[in-house]
Amino acid sequence: MSETVRETIEKLRAKILYHAKKYYVEDAPEISDYDYDMMYAELLRLEAEHPELDDPASPTHRVGGKPLEKFGKVTHAVQMNSLSDVFSFDELEEFLDRVGEIIEKPLYSVEPKIDGLSVSLRYENGVFVQGATRGDGFVGEDVTQNLKTVFSIPMKLPEPLSLTVRGEVYMPRANFERLNAAREAGGQSLFANPRNAAAGSLRQLDPKVTAERRLDIFVFNFQEGALWTDGRTPASHTETLNRLAALGFHTLENTTTATAAGEIENQIDKLGNLRESLSYDIDGVVIKLDSLADRRIVGEGTNTPKWAVAYKFPPEQKQTKLEDISIAVGRTGVLTPTAVLAPVRLAGTTVSRATLHNAEFIREKDIRIGDVVTVQKAGDIIPEVVRSHPELRAGNVPPYRMPERCPSCGEPVFYDEDEGAATRCTNSKCPAQLSRGIEHFASKDAMDIDGMGPQVVEALLANHLIVDAADLYRLRAEQIADLERMGEKSAANLIGAIERSRSAGLERLIYALGIRNVGEVAAAQLAQHFGTLEACMKATKEELCSLSDFGEVTADCVVNFFSHPQNIDLCERLIAAELLTTPVKLPQSDHLAGKTFVLTGTLPTLTRDEASERIKNAGGKVSGSVSAKTTYVVAGDAAGSKLTKARALNVPVIDEEELLRMLES
Repeated sequence: MSETVRETIEKLRAKILYHAKKYYVEDAPEISDYDYDMMYAELLRLEAEHPELDDPASPTHRVGGKPLEKFGKVTHAVQMNSLSDVFSFDELEEFLDRVGEIIEKPLYSVEPKIDGLSVSLRYENGVFVQGATRGDGFVGEDVTQNLKTVFSIPMKLPEPLSLTVRGEVYMPRANFERLNAAREAGGQSLFANPRNAAAGSLRQLDPKVTAERRLDIFVFNFQEGALWTDGRTPASHTETLNRLAALGFHTLENTTTATAAGEIENQIDKLGNLRESLSYDIDGVVIKLDSLADRRIVGEGTNTPKWAVAYKFPPEQKQTKLEDISIAVGRTGVLTPTAVLAPVRLAGTTVSRATLHNAEFIREKDIRIGDVVTVQKAGDIIPEVVRSHPELRAGNVPPYRMPERCPSCGEPVFYDEDEGAATRCTNSKCPAQLSRGIEHFASKDAMDIDGMGPQVVEALLANHLIVDAADLYRLRAEQIADLERMGEKSAANLIGAIERSRSAGLERLIYALGIRNVGEVAAAQLAQHFGTLEACMKATKEELCSLSDFGEVTADCVVNFFSHPQNIDLCERLIAAELLTTPVKLPQSDHLAGKTFVLTGTLPTLTRDEASERIKNAGGKVSGSVSAKTTYVVAGDAAGSKLTKARALNVPVIDEEELLRMLES
């Protein structure tokens, strides 16, 4: 082996690392994409010919390896705390006053709060060796292979330093738009916002999928280790950021230091005004003591530092024109109005539709077609109309009225005051109700019939192959192979999924029936108490009301459902189709009996389904919403509005570690 090959490989690696930094970190490329690709291809060729010169820090090792079966655990050497939130300048000034009582003339670092997923990056002798999610602050997930695909993370530092830093992985807006456009073209569900897309991308078990998502990172904190080879220690946070930037890290932009409340508030306003022009999402501003010595004096709280807070921006609101109101008919016959909007960019996505809830909502807010309306995203996810602006209304526009006949079947509708001011179609054979009812029956949380999406259901109904859910179990592959977008293989896969659903169990079957006000928790209660579908069908209101958390309204819905001849016929045909109509499993213990849990965010080691299953096996309940009856909220990384509501209601918040202790006790 000649020395020339080694030198050539090392020079190529150095050039590629240099140009990657210019492109991904400094946004100042010096060569074309083609020239970069040619260098990369040449390095790949030489490394393949000379495997003895392999180097884990080579740029070619960023994307590779086999998909993982699951992520390993990582215990953080330095706890990755979250920050206390403030929502007004008054609350911010209370924080500044508290710190001012301890520190004379404190200096603060004021930084944008990147809306992404927090991670730690660990280096040994200058080489990137491990990356982990925040998790519960103490234990996270090992996502090293996925983080290697983030090109702004240096694989090798210019000096042989051993250190750990913290950063926020995010998805640039342009990449988010491209990803959602591709998913829409492929018939896949869309990500709600760039933060959710980044979190989902970083937790892919196949690094190649993560690489395709083109994530980025801002490093915002030095956690531990050495920043200099001579043993020097930094005095301030600003000094650490400057040093990290010199080492090649992509550090925070638009940061400044300030001492007075007025200066800090001006910077918050400045960053708020910048939000629209940035290429990434921010959801607030972080204010923290700059002096590391001052931080030690002020100290740490139980889960949050006392020397920092996060000022959270209120939900972003925009004005746009309400061009029309469309009506959708749900599986229970409820007519839901939706605002058709002139497209407007809001909280990371382009919004063209927003919920209007019901007729009462429209009346109270005096919303009329053609109005200028203010819209926002509830929880940064669901677009909603906040208010109308009648002062901007052009001419004498009549108030909006819900249709008197169902837009799907043409039958009369009625106004149901007992069901939250709902307008409802009473025709049980309404095509829209049939279609959505079967979609619900086949959905993941119900019978979990993979491949039974809206288009397939519509095709089966249009071709008179099914009338209701029971007909699914009489289908044959040759009947559906000729349907649009099917074919023999897809038809065989769908029939296989239908066959597997026969053993889903009574809990899922009751939920799949779509009984009003009966969700997964209530369905599981019915299954465990009555034991068979036949017994559920005969249940009285008195028996149902004796169940915990079963009120009169839900009991009436169950009794009413099983009193209709068409529903009785459906259930009898499902029984005849030899579906499993008894519970799949009973709780393995009852030590969490009477306790209701709500899960939010990404847990360090358990998926939502795994955590839910373990809670149920211990006799507990899992709910999808937080209320005063919630016993605990289990919060993971990137917890959202459920965590906020839990705090407002003083519901105890626990992490995965505490949940596991409860499960094991």
